[in-house]
Amino acid sequence: MSTTQSDRLRALLEPLVAAKGLDLEEIETSKAGKRRMLRIIVDSDDGVELDACAELSREVSDLLDETDAMGEDEYVLEVSSPGADRPLTEHRHYIRAIGRLVKFQTSDGGEVIARILDVDDEGMDLEVPGVKGRKATARRIVFTDIAKARVEIEFNRKDKKEEEA
Repeated sequence: MSTTQSDRLRALLEPLVAAKGLDLEEIETSKAGKRRMLRIIVDSDDGVELDACAELSREVSDLLDETDAMGEDEYVLEVSSPGADRPLTEHRHYIRAIGRLVKFQTSDGGEVIARILDVDDEGMDLEVPGVKGRKATARRIVFTDIAKARVEIEFNRKDKKEEEA
């Protein structure tokens, strides 16, 4: 059974990332001229601060230097959190997006833009905003009906901390 470099890196780095209370979302390796690029995306329920990325980057670098996981060639390491335009693909992504406006592409070719109110094992309860003064409507969507989902950027959205105050 052959494993890819990404699989080997995930097995090596996942315990380190988990020890920091973070989820290892993605590992990407690519060529950047003569050098290689290793991009590691981490996240958590509370988001990821820049200092946490910097600290994790140092620890990942030390761990990679101790092993031959990246080989002998030079590489550039980048540790970051997912961008706002990252697709929602895992159950935990939807839970983290509760209260956010999300654009759903449905498996039947339709599109829904709605706020996630609650998430369970089968799907989500949504609030579809009203158009032109109409009231918002409730909707249920199951995970099997979702082809793609992505958080919509809201510039006037109230932050959770503001709502709790």
